[in-house]
Amino acid sequence: MTTRKRIVLLGATGSIGASTLKVLDAHGDRLELVGIAARRNSDTLAAIARRYRVKHVGFFDPDAAVAARREARYDGQTHLYGGIDGIEGLVSLADADLVIVAVVGTAGLRPTLAAIRAGKTIALANKEILVLAGEFVTGAAVRAGVPILPLDSEHNAIFQCLQAASEKDVRRILLTASGGAFLDRPVTSLREVTPLEALKHPNWSMGAKVTVDSATMANKGLEVIEAHWLFRLPSNAIDVVIHRQSIVHSMVEFVDGSVLAQLAPPCMTFAIQHSLLHPERASATSPGLDFAQTMRLDFEPPDHARFPCLTLAREALEAGGIMPAAFNAANEVAVAAFLEERVGFLDIPSIISKTLEQMPNPEPRSLDDVLEADQLARTLAGQWIGRPTPR
Repeated sequence: MTTRKRIVLLGATGSIGASTLKVLDAHGDRLELVGIAARRNSDTLAAIARRYRVKHVGFFDPDAAVAARREARYDGQTHLYGGIDGIEGLVSLADADLVIVAVVGTAGLRPTLAAIRAGKTIALANKEILVLAGEFVTGAAVRAGVPILPLDSEHNAIFQCLQAASEKDVRRILLTASGGAFLDRPVTSLREVTPLEALKHPNWSMGAKVTVDSATMANKGLEVIEAHWLFRLPSNAIDVVIHRQSIVHSMVEFVDGSVLAQLAPPCMTFAIQHSLLHPERASATSPGLDFAQTMRLDFEPPDHARFPCLTLAREALEAGGIMPAAFNAANEVAVAAFLEERVGFLDIPSIISKTLEQMPNPEPRSLDDVLEADQLARTLAGQWIGRPTPR
């Protein structure tokens, strides 16, 4: 009998969490859910805990954990964990093999490091962690001998393609991007974009912040930085290409000119299943591509005038130091303000740009230095909320 891989899922109530549960349903003979966590959605967490008989449940919001204990939503055998310290305990469970980090933003940083210290395999669906502290996270993983498996569809595609050759044979990687909701909209009209319009992604169903990042292509900028740390490639070996259909999830070009691509429908179960079952494979959770039907695969370069966030992210990566962390922090602040209709769509890149201009850039010597830079960038970005940013 095959031993089941035991999973802790951070971000169980989000879109990645929902797709992960589909994979677990399809491969319950190979995978077992032993721990779950979310920010504060107790109703959904309780339903997941009952369905999968999960006895370890965590809340990033400590008040939500207190409320869950008071309301007796869980049976007496369920262990509840509250706050970041509690989540660190959850990911360090002795009977866990792999931790999925699918929480948005920087909240997953400390739990990821705790899971690495505990010797757990990391399946990473959070771009911000490596953007904020890539040197410290990847260094900790190397020292602990812990693999970091990319759960994003693009990085998972690259990971699969790279199995075909050695690192010295790689010329560059090509991250594909759908272009988001406004790829064909006149640039002059983007100032009037509303949050409701920005949340209508043509291909993917994702959370609000990630969907807005797709519309600005800040997400692809974050993925460029993440790819640098995952695959140890310089900025000039990481390119971005627009691919409207979201079928080719990314490509690797080798020194001999050959290009390998990974193809699948725009559905996260493919990347998630690959990471959870790696190095094995199994029957697909979701329907694959139908090559009996006519299919288009279009590619075009990104318009950097339309997507200034992509340029700003690459500049932050090339500047190094704390600048990638500052880019990420400023983007989070700006996107949150846009979703609350406190700034316009085009204010997002302007706020990021002004924040980066104001940031000092010392070389971080510790994780605390990075976290201090993150807070400084948030403060600087917040100064532009509610007043015009220079264009």
